[in-house]
Amino acid sequence: MAKATKKQALGRGLSALLKDPENDIKSATDKNADKVVGNIIELDLEHIEVNPFQPRSNFNDESIKELATSIRELGVIQPITVRKLGFNEYQLVSGERRYRASKLLGLDTIPAYIRIANDQESLEMALVENIQRQDLDPIEIALSYQRLIDEINLTQEKLSERVGKKRSTIANYLRLLKLDPIIQTGMRDGFLSMGHGRALVNIDKKQDQIALYEKIIFDNLSVRDTESAVKAYHSDDVVTEEIKKPVQIEASVFIRKGIKELTDALSVKVDIKSTDNARGKITIPFKSQEEFDRIKKLITGA
Repeated sequence: MAKATKKQALGRGLSALLKDPENDIKSATDKNADKVVGNIIELDLEHIEVNPFQPRSNFNDESIKELATSIRELGVIQPITVRKLGFNEYQLVSGERRYRASKLLGLDTIPAYIRIANDQESLEMALVENIQRQDLDPIEIALSYQRLIDEINLTQEKLSERVGKKRSTIANYLRLLKLDPIIQTGMRDGFLSMGHGRALVNIDKKQDQIALYEKIIFDNLSVRDTESAVKAYHSDDVVTEEIKKPVQIEASVFIRKGIKELTDALSVKVDIKSTDNARGKITIPFKSQEEFDRIKKLITGA
């Protein structure tokens, strides 16, 4: 997950920028405001207050605990949004469940989007410009579309005109946000394509989504194979029992963590294939002798 690590480092750098009292960023016209608007920034949880006008006041404790478990394993997939009140003071706009779950875990920081005064136009420009980039993964694009709808108040029709994409294309991206966070993380890390995600989103039960997701990874299923598996799943055919049966939690958890940790450590997309008895193989790709030597040095220390 090297790409995510770089973004987190960028977020921490911007966080330091916001802690400079002599150059406090208050509005979109201030110096360095362009570095804040539209970007993800790591904020201290202690400097964020809950919106007193939040219409939702009742939060299910069990669902918060479940979310906290997901965040402990995968991190905060979708950043919260806050409004800047003053120097190092922020108020929550959206994402209170993520905020509460992060506090429950005792985390110090949380990834956030920051809204500042008079930033509506510049935020829209930043988000639209961001969507046009070539290096975005499908989940990043989906999140940008969702922000344009939620924060700029664009309808899907207006959004279609603004970014030059068909409404059906935008709808397909937005549907990806219904996938289980584990699968969203896998997509962000490049372990499966948008085509795989579009097929998986047609399975409502999250545990069955994850079971098929793991089958895609371990058996290297193509998009067409995945679409056939989803079709079989809905047909109640006997062959779907392999997909519908609960996955072996112990194996799947240590493999998912292993993939993430190895990918982080080596900065390449590591692949792990495993059988039910937790035996398997690890594949580490390289594109040149230089990259091979770099990976070898990381592994052997020599």
